[in-house]
Amino acid sequence: MKAIGVKALKAKLSEYLRLVKSGEIILITEREEVVAEIHPSRRQSLAPENLDQALSLLAEKEGATLRSELPLSWPGPTAKTIGVSSKELLDSLRKDHK
Repeated sequence: MKAIGVKALKAKLSEYLRLVKSGEIILITEREEVVAEIHPSRRQSLAPENLDQALSLLAEKEGATLRSELPLSWPGPTAKTIGVSSKELLDSLRKDHK
């Protein structure tokens, strides 16, 4: 942890930001009294570029569970359902559940 005066901080801001990025905490003083603190950010600085990256970040930070295998794709309608209306299909499914 380092302490630096406001004037010196203004003169060498880039240098102190590099120290903060490396994990250092900087105390900013004014007339020998600490008035502020600069520390590394705990936030994700950039938005995820894609869904996979967003899900990975979510799993890492919030404990979400990612799928372990690729999802099976729907093969499309079978010959049995071609030519059948959705109403007829739903009625058939409802009848099967009774």
